[in-house]
Amino acid sequence: MRSAGELTGLVAAAGSALQELNGIGPSGAARLIGDIGDVSRFATRGHFASWNGTAPLDASSGDQKRHRQSRAGNRRINRVLHIMAIVQLRHDTEGRAYYRRKVAAGKTPMEAMRCLKRRLSDVVYKQMIKDPRQRGRAGRTRGGGSSIQRSRPDPHGQHFGTVTSRTRRLPA
Repeated sequence: MRSAGELTGLVAAAGSALQELNGIGPSGAARLIGDIGDVSRFATRGHFASWNGTAPLDASSGDQKRHRQSRAGNRRINRVLHIMAIVQLRHDTEGRAYYRRKVAAGKTPMEAMRCLKRRLSDVVYKQMIKDPRQRGRAGRTRGGGSSIQRSRPDPHGQHFGTVTSRTRRLPA
């Protein structure tokens, strides 16, 4: 287990400003950097929210329009976002004001918390994109895609006729 001072140094060495966000401490920032890695692998903030489990799922029935929190996604990142939301609710922050606006608009406290977590997911995504180490990463193309794609190790040719485990070799 590393101390908070060690984690702060490691996060700073990674070139991240995540700890400047309200509600993220050294362990949360280290968890985000470690689990997410290269945030540019997510094309949009919506993809990031879906991956971390904060994207809303439709739970409507008849005339009642509702959304619920996804139980899928990376639970460790979801926990960091939940702690961030709780910290923001305890202090006079923009997150608290957003939560109160949602409750005033008729959302239940649980629905308002889901909305806040989704918004905080967008804030974290935006901050990680801004971090200097995320810009111009090696192996990334100009549009953000990877020059190495899964299941396409050789983009110039196909490997027909190669020996695989299912191919019988006849003795020569």
